[in-house]
Amino acid sequence: MSPTTIFAPASTAAAEIFGLSTLVLAVTAGIFLCVGALLVYAIVAFRKRPNDDDSEPAQVYGSNQVEIAWTVIPILIVVALFLASARVITGVQNADRPASTIEVIAIGHQFWWEYRYPALGVVTANELHVPVSDPARPTPTFITLLSADTDHSFWIPRLGGKTDLIPNQVNRTWIDPCEVGLYLGQCAQYCGTQHAKMLLRVYVDSRDVFDSWVRQQREPARQQADVAEGKQLFLRTACINCHAVSGTAATGQFGPDLTHLMSRDTIAAGISPNTVENLRAWIRDPESIKPGSRMPAMKMTDHELDSVTAYLATLR
Repeated sequence: MSPTTIFAPASTAAAEIFGLSTLVLAVTAGIFLCVGALLVYAIVAFRKRPNDDDSEPAQVYGSNQVEIAWTVIPILIVVALFLASARVITGVQNADRPASTIEVIAIGHQFWWEYRYPALGVVTANELHVPVSDPARPTPTFITLLSADTDHSFWIPRLGGKTDLIPNQVNRTWIDPCEVGLYLGQCAQYCGTQHAKMLLRVYVDSRDVFDSWVRQQREPARQQADVAEGKQLFLRTACINCHAVSGTAATGQFGPDLTHLMSRDTIAAGISPNTVENLRAWIRDPESIKPGSRMPAMKMTDHELDSVTAYLATLR
């Protein structure tokens, strides 16, 4: 099964959309079969036979009953599909917000995702963590969608429909995953050269695991004496103009927050596994991993590169 299939919904909104899609597919398939059957019948029943003469067949000039049928039936079908669509759209857009709701602000950048949990004091990037939602005690996650530059689109097929992020406009969506696991998505609106590599990863955790993750993300960056050289190099370069590390002078907002960089499974918005080797290669030459990336190559010596990588590898 594809990780981005729409045929295995794992949240209320996705299940509603899947149900509507199935209804529309069934109705249109029925129409296709009826029209196809009538065409086949006409071809077979009224084909020219060897004993037919060349005279013009009897002409029938309309039928009130047939004309009423092919007018009324399509109208009823359209009305039924309209009402079904309106019910799903209204239900998804006007969902209740229980007291246990998790609020997240998702900001689309070229070409990565920023996630802020205002009530929890957490800022992270590219990997969204949410608690599983028990139908008996729902814990939905409501997401406010903002764009830092151009149009983007937030889409995790198994968890909900596609919602666009438009500059200077606030859009919203929500998910309430009912199964623990990793759900993949994609920016579904062309946003530049690296649009195809602006991936989404949503980790649905049990409540205990989610609470543990929040506690870890709230902690300041670890300070280790054995990587002091790398830390000073990091703070002296242009890195701090784009990235933030809590508890240090690095307060940049243009790139991802690196306070807990190594707690993430991937780098470069889901493109590469987050290993020390890949991290070093990313710092040395981002273009080699993600052509068109907005992150510049830092032009460091091998020793400087090793020192900065060693420091960043401690940020968990």
